[in-house]
Amino acid sequence: MAPHPHGTEGQAPRALRSRRVARALLSVSDKTGLVELARGLEALGVELVASGGTATALRDAGLAVVDVAQLTGSPEMLGGRVKTLHPRIHGGILARRDHPGDRDDMAAQELREIDLVVVNLYPFEKTVAREGVALADAIENIDIGGPSMIRSAAKNHDYVGVVTDPSDYSAVLAELKDNDGALLDATRRRLAVAAFGRTARYDAAIFAWLSKHVAAPAAGAELFPSRLQIDLPRAQLLRYGENPHQGAALYGSFLEAVESLHGKELSFNNVVDAQAALALILDFDASEDCALAILKHNTPCGVGQGTTPLDAWRAAYATDPDSPFGGIIAVNRPFDMALAKEVDAIFTEVLIAPTFAPDALEFLRKKKNRRLLRYRPERIDRSEFDVRHVFGGLLVQQPDLSHENAGVATVVTARKPTEDELRALAFGWKVVKHVKSNAVVFAKADRTLAIGGGQTSRVDAVHVAQAKAARVGNSLAGSVLASDAFFPFPDGLETAIAAGASACVQPGGSTRDAEVIAAADRLGIAMVFTGARHFRH
Repeated sequence: MAPHPHGTEGQAPRALRSRRVARALLSVSDKTGLVELARGLEALGVELVASGGTATALRDAGLAVVDVAQLTGSPEMLGGRVKTLHPRIHGGILARRDHPGDRDDMAAQELREIDLVVVNLYPFEKTVAREGVALADAIENIDIGGPSMIRSAAKNHDYVGVVTDPSDYSAVLAELKDNDGALLDATRRRLAVAAFGRTARYDAAIFAWLSKHVAAPAAGAELFPSRLQIDLPRAQLLRYGENPHQGAALYGSFLEAVESLHGKELSFNNVVDAQAALALILDFDASEDCALAILKHNTPCGVGQGTTPLDAWRAAYATDPDSPFGGIIAVNRPFDMALAKEVDAIFTEVLIAPTFAPDALEFLRKKKNRRLLRYRPERIDRSEFDVRHVFGGLLVQQPDLSHENAGVATVVTARKPTEDELRALAFGWKVVKHVKSNAVVFAKADRTLAIGGGQTSRVDAVHVAQAKAARVGNSLAGSVLASDAFFPFPDGLETAIAAGASACVQPGGSTRDAEVIAAADRLGIAMVFTGARHFRH
């Protein structure tokens, strides 16, 4: 058996061939940097072969170009759909220069070697990103010849360089100049890997769009396709993960929706906390409610409303004056100077707002370790999947965007809530869905009074909230209680009532609902069921 050209198991791969680029094929949709690259290649004595609009652009720039049709001996046909799908193109790319059989075939068929392939693809992704794009437009922007050439060149990277990204043009040209017109082995390998990545992403984008807009989905597959395609660019390397011994990076477009205005680069924990803060604050309508949330370790420690951001801050801060140190503050109105001066009294990691008043921004920037983030609601897609890692795969679910109105929920007790209690129940219900389960929130109409979360029993969550309220001096008398899930036993509710709660909102659905309702009636409080649970694990 002949040895594998890249060595056998346990052996290092042989060195790849470094040879001068004599002929380059250029066929690009994105013409960025094309002319500059072609001029540099021409100056190195490289023959330029191009097709269609690429050839026209090069000739318009005064460059000598060989048409693909001239190389193949076949004209473009089918409206330009067939240009480069020809043995004289792919033979010239795929030929192994030191393989006797390939050399014989090249001579017999009079094929000419192609040493460099510069191709980028029809803009399918951009086309389907347009609102209301027609199916015919999407289909016409599926490139066929481009991916074929890219894959041929990438497969034969022993001999051929392949460039799919205009950002690589300058480095490739510089290396050719410094290396007597040749690309280094490592460069061809790197470019080949990038090329296969590009065609993989391209095919994934086509599959995802057609699966959604063309194929008849199987039952239940409208939201969750049979295969999940995820392709996100790395946005930023992070200093470390949750802990210093863990590496981390941020992928995707988060930094396009959430812009850094000041401070050190975001850490892994900063991003996790900022996401939690935004998810909470976006549940409040900025046109109706001036709301502010304080979070620590990915969970709320105080939420308030007011006529101004400063009023909202004071209401939120009073819930738990200890926890905001080193935490995150998010507000759904412009961050003004009055709020900036008040917040400046404590150390906070991140401040988030839709905008910052100029004087407040200047003032807050005086502390270099404070991160200031501006979020753009119009760039935030709240319908994106919630994705979590498990060994060997991912758990995928719809985000929890349910907004039940606790003010019109089903009253299950003899006593109905008062108007003030209804407002407080609605406020508490918005907040409790963002607290880690098991979760309870004691609230008034405009602020949280105490929060208990992350406990293994609901009665423990009530005890935690009650103890925190007592420690900071918050009276729970006349408050309402919001619970993210049902009470499995009456004890949690009874404990909350003893602490001062006069009304309760919960999903209901326990086999012991009747016992819990009976306890509420016996103790004279109002209780409503929403019918929706909001676990947050």
